Amino acid sequence: MKKSTFLLLTFFPAIISCAQQPAGNKGIFKVYEPGYFQYSILKGIEDFESSREIPKAKKTFKADPAGFDFPKHKDEFKTFWHNDPVSQGNTNTCWSFATTSFLESEVYRLHGKKVRLSEMFTVYHEYLERAQAWVETRGNMHFGEGSEANAVTKIFKKYGCVPFEAYSGFLPGQTFYSHAAMFDELKNYAESARKGNFWDKEAILGNFKSILDHYMGTPPSHVTIDGKKYTPGEYMTDVLKMDPDNYIDVLSYMQQPYWEKVEYEVPDNWWHNKDYYNFPLDDFMKIVKTSIQKGYTFSIGGDVSEAGFLAMEANAAVVPSFDIPSSAIDENARQFRFSNETTTDDHGMHVIGFTIRNGITWFLVKDSGAGSRAGGKEKNSNFGYYFFHEDYIKLKMMDIMVHKDMVKEYMPKFRLQ
Repeated sequence: MKKSTFLLLTFFPAIISCAQQPAGNKGIFKVYEPGYFQYSILKGIEDFESSREIPKAKKTFKADPAGFDFPKHKDEFKTFWHNDPVSQGNTNTCWSFATTSFLESEVYRLHGKKVRLSEMFTVYHEYLERAQAWVETRGNMHFGEGSEANAVTKIFKKYGCVPFEAYSGFLPGQTFYSHAAMFDELKNYAESARKGNFWDKEAILGNFKSILDHYMGTPPSHVTIDGKKYTPGEYMTDVLKMDPDNYIDVLSYMQQPYWEKVEYEVPDNWWHNKDYYNFPLDDFMKIVKTSIQKGYTFSIGGDVSEAGFLAMEANAAVVPSFDIPSSAIDENARQFRFSNETTTDDHGMHVIGFTIRNGITWFLVKDSGAGSRAGGKEKNSNFGYYFFHEDYIKLKMMDIMVHKDMVKEYMPKFRLQ
């Protein structure tokens, strides 16, 4: 998952055609002018304004929000402890922000301890993992900024984690993250190694570290908590009392067998992880609803590019009937969109609450991307959050990471080798 900027979704809307239309049945064209992403996030990134142009606004086809019965405010939801939303800035690291937020909530749920963890400690070491894989595969792999939720637990298990205050990943004076120049340099170096048939692992890792240190700072080898020093691994196990093996990925798609652990076949699963538990859609939705109703939050990933994704208009995501009627949303409709790539694995978020309105479950979703910050904090009382209709999750969200307790009753059905 990698989408971070949502350029169209972060613009202020000017309605081109806004005739009143039946709720959910019609669409309208809008022009989204530059907004929060351009004038808040990019404004704080010095190298952007001098090197890149702000994209021109264009017409976008969206669902007409008139008549939809959206929740109006996050206070309408039953919520579970989470840190306030934080911005990923101009990076494609939603996977780390969403899953780190989820694991922070898990520390509180399990141990009553409020912590803020470093997203960038994980990102730093994920790049080192990519560098090693680049050598081992001789460059035959996807190399991008995006990744998956289980990359975070993978990094925690191997490298540990640290508090945010021990490693923010900001350089002095930075207010928002920007990894554009850093990623370009890493990618160009990796490509030059491939072209030169240069595969010295230690040298390549050393050069990756030099680039990362320059743009992000050097992560600490120890942290001090209550006067005692811990390695990042000891901080995770002894202070947070966290076990990454307690968290599993739940997937639902037809292209691989149900009731098996399978590979999630998307580019950002660049290491071809095959530990996704593939559920039939109805069971997937039961896990989604049961988990949050029992107070188990979870990270979630999928597509946020639909006409029913109304970030500017309502901080909400719905499935309009001109796309597909609610009664017709099933595993075939879901797979059809994934197979023709209208559903993509482009963003990760953290589900932290729910409400039930007229028998429909709505989910409160914490987000690190710019789309949920439309209008700025002064104008958006739901700044950093979305309201997801259950149909949107059923059709467009592909996977979740949740504590294994929420799926233990299903485990006897799985054909595990």
